Amino acid sequence: MRITMVGTGYVGLVTGTCFANMGNHVTCLDVDPRKIDMLRNGQSPIYEPGLEELILRNARSGRLKFTTEKAEAYQSAEIIFICVGTPSDEKGHADLKYVLAAADDIGQAIEAGPGSTGSGEDRRAKIIVVKSTVPVGTNAKVKARIAARTQKPFRMASNPEFLKEGAAITDFNKPDRVVVGCEDKGTGDRLRDLYEPFVRQGNPIFIMDIPSAEMVKYASNAMLATKISFINEIANLCEAYGADVDEVRRGMCSDRRIGNQFLYPGLGYGGSCFPKDVLACISMGKESSTPTQLLSSVHEVNQRQRDAFMTKIDKHFNAGGKNLAGKRIAVWGIAFKPGTDDIREAPSVTLIRHLLNRKAEVSAYDPVAAENCRRLPEVGDQVQFVMAPMDALHQADALIICTDWDEFRHPEFEEMKRLMKAPVVFDGRNLYHPETMKELGFRYYSVGRQTV
Repeated sequence: MRITMVGTGYVGLVTGTCFANMGNHVTCLDVDPRKIDMLRNGQSPIYEPGLEELILRNARSGRLKFTTEKAEAYQSAEIIFICVGTPSDEKGHADLKYVLAAADDIGQAIEAGPGSTGSGEDRRAKIIVVKSTVPVGTNAKVKARIAARTQKPFRMASNPEFLKEGAAITDFNKPDRVVVGCEDKGTGDRLRDLYEPFVRQGNPIFIMDIPSAEMVKYASNAMLATKISFINEIANLCEAYGADVDEVRRGMCSDRRIGNQFLYPGLGYGGSCFPKDVLACISMGKESSTPTQLLSSVHEVNQRQRDAFMTKIDKHFNAGGKNLAGKRIAVWGIAFKPGTDDIREAPSVTLIRHLLNRKAEVSAYDPVAAENCRRLPEVGDQVQFVMAPMDALHQADALIICTDWDEFRHPEFEEMKRLMKAPVVFDGRNLYHPETMKELGFRYYSVGRQTV
């Protein structure tokens, strides 16, 4: 099939590259010439393991092209995927200006291109797929914008994405499920044909109405975010009553009704999906006068988790939320999770801001996300970014672990003690055993376990 991806961000680039790798002819359209130049030179503008190699392979085969020219991208496309950003404000209202601008361009391209006017069942009608995460009802707005610019037939579909950063290629090639929302059987059949090579292991393709497909994405992410906030709240109770959240977790997760996914205590969820999608559900609830009390609490618990961890740091230094001048704090991990350079809503950034506001000196290490953090105007050159984990520890009064990269799991503890001014570790990911850290001579703080 001939496919156009509108937007070469995380979703558009991974989706388009994987479609091309399955033999489709894919054109990736973006208004940013810098990104297109990078992609034409075989460089990925985002970090995702294995993606750059796939881009190179499929670009060389001629199945994957990159352009800033809208007419070129839309002319021959059978299916157009809208994958542009939908940034939200602090209240969760999604900004649809990029989605609707794409709809305007597509409508004009359909009108200017070949094809007869007539029924939406016309086989030559382009299928417009909204893959961006959008509030329920957005597909109807996109349809209206396109219809206002052309009398020629087209079809609409919703196809939410469920990619995990750091494992996106595997997730796309072997999805748990594919969700398609559409208005007619023909559109569903064509999108089923497109996705069938990816579900040969037997996982389902769900064809449903468009509003339900739009809601599936939000419901899924909101559920996972709820599990994270739940276990963090239990972890806080464990600390208050002297229980060990790791033992509690093991005991509860053996219940098959509960399972063990997304039930690891820590600093709370971050990234581009969970925070935005939970807030979007809350926002949709307010707009429809349908209270979302549970999800409002999920969001509040998540935000408090970072503050609670900072309180531990303040108490250790007797700062009381005030000045940490003269204290040097090392930070391991900046990305919101391992396997990505994404720092959107990352707990590390929140903690670094707190430390800088309290006049602490901060040195930080992350294998891939340091440069993204350096670009933040409120961070800039105030943080010393280093090239190796141990380099961050020189004369440090404490270490904060924010991301559970594998390279942090088995460090040289004696070397750490030698480099640090004081052997103090605030472990936001529970990487180490408290008793082991006590035996090694560290003052060790973690989440949901007793301090040693």
